[in-house]
Amino acid sequence: MNFDVLIVGGGAIGLSLAYELVGRGAKVHVIDRGQFGQESSWAGAGMIPAARNVAGLHPLDQLAALGWQLHPIWAERLRAETGIDNGYRRCGGLFLAHSPAGAEELASFRRMWHQQGVPVETVSPTQLADIEPNLQPQSEVDLVRDEAQLRNPRHLRALVAACEQRGVKLSSQVAALGFVTAAKSVVAVQTNIGLIEADKVCICGGAWSAPIASLLGFEVGVKPIRGQIVLLNPGREVIRHNINDGPRYLVPRDDGRVLVGSTEEDVGFEKRTTDVAIRGLLDFATTLVPALAGAPVEKSWSGLRPATLDVLPYLSRLPKFDNAWIAAGHFRAGLSMSCSTAVVMAQLINGEPPQIDLTPFRVDR
Repeated sequence: MNFDVLIVGGGAIGLSLAYELVGRGAKVHVIDRGQFGQESSWAGAGMIPAARNVAGLHPLDQLAALGWQLHPIWAERLRAETGIDNGYRRCGGLFLAHSPAGAEELASFRRMWHQQGVPVETVSPTQLADIEPNLQPQSEVDLVRDEAQLRNPRHLRALVAACEQRGVKLSSQVAALGFVTAAKSVVAVQTNIGLIEADKVCICGGAWSAPIASLLGFEVGVKPIRGQIVLLNPGREVIRHNINDGPRYLVPRDDGRVLVGSTEEDVGFEKRTTDVAIRGLLDFATTLVPALAGAPVEKSWSGLRPATLDVLPYLSRLPKFDNAWIAAGHFRAGLSMSCSTAVVMAQLINGEPPQIDLTPFRVDR
């Protein structure tokens, strides 16, 4: 079969783009060096930050707002097509400040929410005791009711199933080793199973996007940042909201389990958990919610987030080529921005004007 688009990388971004493109009539092939959706897309907590699209927002904020808008739509569509419930729900998020630095950060969040038109409520100690009785009292707490979550593994399974049902070819354990080019076109990708041809190519390799792009002569500033997470199973509901404390969080699942994350470690491609980090996460969880003390640790794991130096992803055509693109570098927002990234990249690849200005995300910025 002659494919219209070959996507290199089968995480949330690559699978979402394939799902969107095939829905627009394209014949799509996705390859992944490992198993589909098993890297940072699977490893995260599945938080969908609240965002609204109002005039004057930076394109990154517009991308977040479009993602927040699309996720419930995609959740229903994926469930209808595959029977898989990805666990999407608007659980609300509590944002804490218990230090001067935390108060300053929370104030900046309030300004951002106000600019975006996101409703936010300041929670009094009495209200906090009512809505989250197991959470320790805090100096300052804001409630954002529109924050949501989904279950990452279920969402990835739904994407894989939906792509297969829509006719996307999915090839796991297939690594990109080089590219065959002619003039301003990528003709084929050299892989461990031979040459794979397609009319267009898009790199969606997550933390591995830099070495893949380098095969085409591009140095993109994407590097892996390790995040470690612990899953606790207290056997009952202990908290109801996502709880955000700077870069760390507690995320409650419907079954009572609680995700505790996450670290940010610049350790290259070393994907493992460490005793020190896990102990730190457990101390963080039990300090905020003493009722979690003694809750069994069901599992711990780590993932490698694709970070860029300027915190902006690459959503761009590769300048030397007419038929090659990249969508990578979302850091902690890959899952939350996966739907919106798929839409704007599908528009870009199809030669349509993207509904969001992608100029800030160019490779040659």
